[in-house]
Amino acid sequence: MLIDFQGTGETKGDHITFGSKESRDVLAAVDFIRHVDPADRVAIIGSSLGGAAALLATPPLKVDALVLEEVYPTIEIATRNRMENYLGVIGRMLTPVLLSQLQWRLGVSALQLRPVDHMANVECPVFIISGEKDRNTRPSATRMLVERARTPKQVWFVPNAGHVDLHRAVREEYETRVLAFLAQTSKTP
Repeated sequence: MLIDFQGTGETKGDHITFGSKESRDVLAAVDFIRHVDPADRVAIIGSSLGGAAALLATPPLKVDALVLEEVYPTIEIATRNRMENYLGVIGRMLTPVLLSQLQWRLGVSALQLRPVDHMANVECPVFIISGEKDRNTRPSATRMLVERARTPKQVWFVPNAGHVDLHRAVREEYETRVLAFLAQTSKTP
């Protein structure tokens, strides 16, 4: 099943909330799949916003496997990285000003946008993937998620890839690794 989040793709909405409200869409999708066939195994591949939404879901998702691509650990880090990418040192200084607008513009606080704090709630095997040269979700940010994840967990930094569609960057290797991970988790009761 492929889903659009509110305010993205073909789904109506005024704005994204960096995973906060989008987590409801993920919960609804998993609930739908569980309703259609309760015995079906469910895996999620969440890229960037999708991975953040999967982690921020409350209650935690009851899935059998989770692949997280390029997921920011905290909104502060994500914002700072992007601001630095566009404006250099000045961007870093302006980051707090931008973050101070979250609550009144989106109805969500920076404290609610910390996927790293939800990693320990993931009860299924997790595969965390990021681009080695990702300037938005840098390797150090990805390592924060890896450190908080329970086992079993796997991590892969895709060589020479940035914050892109990792499948497009290394199609064959991506498919081999992700399918092997999913096959391995399907053997787990």
